Amino acid sequence: MSEHLLTLRMLLDDLVAAGMLASTDMQRLTSQRRNKIETEQHPLNYIAEQQFENRQRAGHKLSIAALLSWLAECAAQPVRHIDPMKVDVREVTAVMSFAFAKRHQILALEVDDEQVVIASAQPFITGWEEDLAHALKKPIVRVVADPADIARYSVEFYSLVSSVSGAVGGASSSVISNFEQMLELGKLKDPDANDQHIVNIVDWLLQYAFDQRASDIHIEPRREQGNIRFRIDGVLCQIYELPPAVINAVTSRLKILARMDLAEKRRPQDGRIKTMSPDGVEVELRLATMPTAFGEKLVMRIFDPDVLLRSFENLGLVDDDYERWQSMTQRPNGILLVTGPTGSGKTTTLYSTLKQLATQQVNVCTIEDPIEMVEPAFNQMQVQKKIDLDFASGVRALMRQDPDIIMVGEIRDAETAEMAVQAALTGHLVISTVHTNDAPSAVSRMLELGVPAYLIRATVIGIMAQRLVRTLCEHCKTATTIDSDVWNELTQPWNVAKPNKVFKADGCLECRNTGYYGRQGLYEILPLSRDLSQLVVDDLNLDELRQCGMREGMRTLRLAGAKKIAAGYTTPEEVLRVTPAMQK
Repeated sequence: MSEHLLTLRMLLDDLVAAGMLASTDMQRLTSQRRNKIETEQHPLNYIAEQQFENRQRAGHKLSIAALLSWLAECAAQPVRHIDPMKVDVREVTAVMSFAFAKRHQILALEVDDEQVVIASAQPFITGWEEDLAHALKKPIVRVVADPADIARYSVEFYSLVSSVSGAVGGASSSVISNFEQMLELGKLKDPDANDQHIVNIVDWLLQYAFDQRASDIHIEPRREQGNIRFRIDGVLCQIYELPPAVINAVTSRLKILARMDLAEKRRPQDGRIKTMSPDGVEVELRLATMPTAFGEKLVMRIFDPDVLLRSFENLGLVDDDYERWQSMTQRPNGILLVTGPTGSGKTTTLYSTLKQLATQQVNVCTIEDPIEMVEPAFNQMQVQKKIDLDFASGVRALMRQDPDIIMVGEIRDAETAEMAVQAALTGHLVISTVHTNDAPSAVSRMLELGVPAYLIRATVIGIMAQRLVRTLCEHCKTATTIDSDVWNELTQPWNVAKPNKVFKADGCLECRNTGYYGRQGLYEILPLSRDLSQLVVDDLNLDELRQCGMREGMRTLRLAGAKKIAAGYTTPEEVLRVTPAMQK
């Protein structure tokens, strides 16, 4: 086809001729068309917004995906979805200037030794190709992409690179606070944390994290280039590299926002930031720093504001497990323990449970390190090490506040365990966490902390171990079968029939080609019944306790995972990745 711009009228005529758009829809649109439509918005996006019926696919709309597929076929160019996490921003922005990219509505997506992949919103315009290919000294491969994405990411990518360059200025990447520091005379100092370029980088970082559904942001200093990584659905993903001087300034900026001691870089610190997501939702971030060989490492935990509104069904706690947990939480006094590694959803479970229990008739008090989510229905107190307010002294103080329910963030030492037991013995319901691999091991942990077996029997109501598994993307999961050996590994020692069909993760645009979207909990619940309590002795036989628990209906984490696999929620690989093997 000859070189020409895509216009609204031309696209509508071509779509009608291709049998994708009804002529009545075209007439209605052209009759109300305004000139500003073609100047302010790409016609392809404008047509997609109208949600016209796709006459070639009954029941489907003329979405941007359908329009791009049709346009790509017309232009003989492949379609490419722009995933910003898979774009090397520094490389692609070096291909051409922002002015050149904006003028021609193009954006480089990949650069290697053989070629440059460039997305275009005008696939029939070729005037710029020859000159750019000559300047780059390598061939150009053209792809069709969403014009709105091209416009958006062009601004984001070039703005980010401009901010990083401005932040670096004349600063030397060697002048950093690490164990290999070298003095270079005549070099400029590190950029200031309040520099506008650093502010822009931090703003981009937070908004990008919200957009990608990240639960954690890792800012890691290194010798040559610092790393920024996001944890998405429980898995860390590389996002960007920054020069050491810039990454230290970014850390300083975040410490200022979190009201942390900017001068203190030798000791770990904690802080928090409250901000707004792009959707206007208030979000809290918890910050923690750690001194490393090349500077301060900073991790930000992003707390989902919707956590307190989620039902147990959304969390994955259903059927018998839900009934057992509900039964235990309705007890007037005793200790409930939730166990699992960091990032296994324990805090979410605690808050969701307390939210359900916190009625006008009860006084719910918490002692946390730190307060992770502020909830008006609770009376929350934070551990303050500087004034010797630890978990144990916090529980002691709470017991004088006429509480009904006490939540202790973590039982990590003998004194805290003793105070939790005393609170339970004096008529309070205590909910807390410990770090063990499974539910029965929590009893062993309490014994290790010095709690006598008879007090555990008298106070502990039950224990719940949990993990988080990634759930399959509903848009792309496909049916498959499961190997008998894998199924037996998941379900031993029970004789559970293998399902005829399970699902595997394929990957699509919705899930960024991971095959997974979101997470759900796996739960192992052990109520301390009369028979089980008799096994809690000072020289505890953990295996005997576990076997007795299974006879009374405790389902192991792997068996809980097998049930999720059979129901089509997740995959065997994901369950085996996050759950401990059955103890033999």
